[in-house]
Amino acid sequence: MWRLGLGIGHSLLDSLFPPTCLLCGAPGDRGRDLCAGCALDLPYNRPACARCGSPLLAELPDGTVCGDCARRPPPFAVCLAAFRYEGALPFLITGAKFHGRLNAARLLGQCLAKHIRESAGDWPEALVPVPLYPRRQRTRGYNQALEIARVTGRVLSIPIEPDLVARVRDTSPQTTLTARARRRNIRGAFKTKGDLRGRHLAIVDDVMTTGGTLSELSRVLIDAGAARVDAWVVARTP
Repeated sequence: MWRLGLGIGHSLLDSLFPPTCLLCGAPGDRGRDLCAGCALDLPYNRPACARCGSPLLAELPDGTVCGDCARRPPPFAVCLAAFRYEGALPFLITGAKFHGRLNAARLLGQCLAKHIRESAGDWPEALVPVPLYPRRQRTRGYNQALEIARVTGRVLSIPIEPDLVARVRDTSPQTTLTARARRRNIRGAFKTKGDLRGRHLAIVDDVMTTGGTLSELSRVLIDAGAARVDAWVVARTP
């Protein structure tokens, strides 16, 4: 009965506030704020490295990793990235991250969940959104990674556990730094809470660039006992 009532509630909301494409203003498709045409135009991350999700120029055999992963494998087991950070993705992610467009965060979470469903592999037991430093979250009013994770977790029926890790150091914005500086900047920025022994977790974030943040957070979770850590991101830069 509860599920029936929930379905009726969603149908009523859709009739009162029908989904509208955030990119062109046309009616949304399949309950998302994205029309079918704009969905086809999105920069899907194919082909990509089987380990870190880095975009590749040509399709390679299943399981093939990029040169960086062959030389220095990341601490996370796999990175699943739905899109390349180009085309409409900077507009959607910037809106969700800096301009309070939570409808964009909802759409990105739905798109990430769709990508995960279409990807092979074991699902984690919980999702861990990349935390913001408390002062930065108070200033912004929300954490876009948490908002994306909430939607992805709800669609896939995977719980989110944002309190497993805290950001204990207010780092400089990663976008202004080189790859080496990013690694130094993020070192020691996270601290786990509780015993994570044997757990399979997936970190959720909006964009992965060099992987410094996701690698550092993965190391912290593994050092706390996590058996496996995956990375789920909306977009991946080349």
